[in-house]
Amino acid sequence: MDADRDVAISEALKSLPARPGVYRMIGAEDAVLYVGKAKNLKNRVSSYFVKSGHGPRIAMMVSQVQRIDTTVTRSEAEALILENNLIKSLEPKYNIVFRDDKSYPYLCITGDAYPQLRFFRGKPDKRHQYFGPFPSAWSVREGIQTLQKVFQLRTCENTVFAHRSRPCMLAQIGRCTAPCVDQITEDDYKADVKSAAMFMRGQQDDVLRDLQSSMESAAEKLEFERAARIRDKIARLNRLQSKQFVSSTAERDVDVLAVVHESGMIAVNIVMIRGGQHVGDRTFFPVKNATSEALSNEELIETLESFIAQHYIGREVPRTIVSTLDFDAAAITDALTEQTETKVDVLCNPIGEKRVWLRMAEENARLAITARLKQSQTGHERLQALIEALNLPDGTQRLECFDISHTMGEATVASCVVFDSGGMQTSQYRRFNIEADTGGDDYMAMKEALTRRAARIAKEEVPRPDVWVIDGGKGQVGIAAEVLAQAGLHDIVLFGSAKGVERKKGMEQIIFPESDDEPTRFPICLPSDHPGLHLIQQMQDEAHRFAIMGHRAKRAKNREGSALDDIEGIGPKKRKDLLKQFGSVRGVAAASVEDLMRVPGISAELAERIYLAVR
Repeated sequence: MDADRDVAISEALKSLPARPGVYRMIGAEDAVLYVGKAKNLKNRVSSYFVKSGHGPRIAMMVSQVQRIDTTVTRSEAEALILENNLIKSLEPKYNIVFRDDKSYPYLCITGDAYPQLRFFRGKPDKRHQYFGPFPSAWSVREGIQTLQKVFQLRTCENTVFAHRSRPCMLAQIGRCTAPCVDQITEDDYKADVKSAAMFMRGQQDDVLRDLQSSMESAAEKLEFERAARIRDKIARLNRLQSKQFVSSTAERDVDVLAVVHESGMIAVNIVMIRGGQHVGDRTFFPVKNATSEALSNEELIETLESFIAQHYIGREVPRTIVSTLDFDAAAITDALTEQTETKVDVLCNPIGEKRVWLRMAEENARLAITARLKQSQTGHERLQALIEALNLPDGTQRLECFDISHTMGEATVASCVVFDSGGMQTSQYRRFNIEADTGGDDYMAMKEALTRRAARIAKEEVPRPDVWVIDGGKGQVGIAAEVLAQAGLHDIVLFGSAKGVERKKGMEQIIFPESDDEPTRFPICLPSDHPGLHLIQQMQDEAHRFAIMGHRAKRAKNREGSALDDIEGIGPKKRKDLLKQFGSVRGVAAASVEDLMRVPGISAELAERIYLAVR
C-alpha cells in the first residue's frame, strides 16, 4: 500500500458506523471491485485490513482498494437485498456472480370454464393456477403428460377448443375427456381439475381418498360408467406413485442446495422437490468461474449466500431451503420470509431424507464440474490444434462463424455463432433477418449480415472476435474481406470453410482471402481426424442449425399470413377479423364453413372459399 492510500483507508475505517449496511470497495478510476453486506459495517470492513491470511482472491482485491463507500440500512435483511441488487447491476470484478436466469418454467391450469393444462413462462396471472417452478422445460412437459394420463385435462388452445365439432386424437387415445364436444359434464371436469391441482400440491393420498369416495357414490347410484372412469383414474394414479423414484412424506416444496469446489471451479446444484416429488435438478456456475485451487470455508459460505440471494430474491421461493454448509442464515431467512409473506426455513446440515437429497445434490455438482472441465479441455485442445495448423495468432480465443439459410430466396436468414473460452457460447448467438430482396444471392445476403455485425464490433457493442469463419468458398470469403476492410477491422483473421463438390465432412477446404503478401495462397485441407477441423465442423454445424431454425420460423410466419392474403375477397380488415375470431391461420383452418360465416362480413360464398383455401 502507498502512504496516501493507507492514510485515506485508515481514516475511512475510523468513521464507519457499527450498524448494518452495504459496503463497496472502489479501485482505480472509480471501478467497483467488490460489494458486500454486513451486520456491523465497522467490524466487517475493518477485518479486511486488520486480519491477515485472506485467500488469493480477497487479498488481490484488498491490494487494489482506493476508497470505501458505505450505505447504512435498517436491518441485515435489507442490506442483503440492496447488496443483491448492486451485484446484479454492477457485476463487480471480485464478487462471485451467478447468471440472473428468471426463465424457470411452470405448469399452469388456466381459469377458464373448462381449464386448460399448459406450459408457462413469464409473469403469472391471478386468474390461473401455477405449479413449480421446475428445473427444465422437459420436467414440465413430463408433468403435463402425467396429468393427461391420470386426469385427462385438455391441452388445446382456446381457439381450437371453441370450434371443435368432434373429439381430437388425444381424446381417442384416452388423454382427454373431450369437454369440447360435451363428452364430460362441467361438474365432473371441475372435479378432475381439483384433483389435478391437489396432486400437484403433493396431496396424492387425499386425491385417492376423494376418488375412492366418488367411485363408491357413483356405484351406489348405479352410475357404472362414471364409476368405471373413476376406477381407471385410481389405477393410473397408483401406477404412477409406484414408479416415483424419490418422494417425501414430510415436505412438499423443498430446494436442496449443494456448493462444490473442485479443480478450481465452483458449482451450485439445486435438487427440486415439488409436491413431495423429485422433479429434477439444475447446476449453476458463476459467470466468471476462475477461482483458486483452494477456497476457505468462509469463501464457500460467501458463495452460497450470494447464490441464494441472487437466485431467490424477486422470485418464487419454496417453503424450505436445505443447505450443504452450516452458516448464519438469519438475514436470508428474514429477507425471503418478508418477500413471500410466509415462513421460509433455511436448514443447514440436515438429517434423515434431507441428507440423502443433499448427497444427491453434491454428486450432481461434482458430475457437472467433471463434464464442464472435459468439454472445456476438448474445446481448448481443438482450438490449439487449429491455431497451430493454420498459423493463427497466439492468444486466439474468440471465433465467430456465419452461415445463410433460405428457400429459393424466400425468408433469408443469416446466423452468427460464437466459440469462446473453450466452448460454444449459445447465449451470444445472433440471427440477421435479411430484409433486402437478394433473390437467393448468398453473396449479397452474407454481405448484409457481415456489414451489420462489423458495425457492432467497430462500435464495441459486442466483443471483438479474433477470427471470422465463413461457411462458404472463395466468393464468400472475398465479400467478408471487403467488409472487414471497409470497417477498419484489419486485425480480425478471416478464412472460409468450403465442403467441396461432394459436400462431405472431412473434405473441407480452408480458404484464406487473397492479399498482397500471399495473392496465390492455396486452400488447406486438414486430415479428417484433425482436432482443429473438428472445431470448424462444430461451428459450421451450429451456424447451419441456428440459421435454419430462424429461416423456418420466418418462412412459416410469412406463409401463415399469405394463406389468407391470397384469397380473393379477403382484405386487411377481414383478415384481421378472422385472426381475432380464431386466433391464428391454424384456428381458421380448423373452423367449419358455418363457423366462418359467423365472422362479420363473411358471406356463405366467401366462407366456402376460405374453407377450401386454408386446407
